Amino acid sequence: MFKKLFELKPEVLVILSLLVIISVLIAYMGKNRKFKFDTRVIVYGSLCVSLSFILSYIRLYRFPQGGSITPASMLPLILYAVMFGPLPGIIAGFAFGMIKLMQDPYIIHWAQFLLDYPLAYGTVGLAGFYRKNLPIACLTAGFGRFVMSFLSGILFFGIYAPEGMSPWLYSLIANGLGIGANTVICIVIVFLPQIRSAINEIQRALPTE
Repeated sequence: MFKKLFELKPEVLVILSLLVIISVLIAYMGKNRKFKFDTRVIVYGSLCVSLSFILSYIRLYRFPQGGSITPASMLPLILYAVMFGPLPGIIAGFAFGMIKLMQDPYIIHWAQFLLDYPLAYGTVGLAGFYRKNLPIACLTAGFGRFVMSFLSGILFFGIYAPEGMSPWLYSLIANGLGIGANTVICIVIVFLPQIRSAINEIQRALPTE
């Protein structure tokens, strides 16, 4: 029976592993009985997902190989995760990933769809683990999204790499430039005094757990 396991395609093994990790993560966070998905959480989540979707349409630069630089379209999702924690953040990211299908969808395989849409944006919610450090929260969100897109690039888009270039290097460059630039923009914005002051006011207005 174990022989059949190693006959699975690499992308299937990757997806299965990711799903196991995410399930364990959600189960671990679910132990916190103090948290409840009330109306306030849903309203803020809907607002942040909508803001991210609107900002994703404002493209400062579009890469030939796909992807674009936007004016901090990840930031509303990051702030939502920081305000309410990783679990709501992951769920909001999943929702945003599904909504992104309305905007230039490109699907060649079910595993690629999971990696590039719900899983990639779902990991933005990991920013909620660093609720007292916004720059680190932005880095965590950007890195999580990069990992998913990097795997997708290796498994499904390596054939587009220039002749002689490794699919690993191609995926690193293609995803690193776009996601890296978007992450840097988010970090720069959260360092602005006006933005930090507004975020602090919002956080103070939220009830403590």
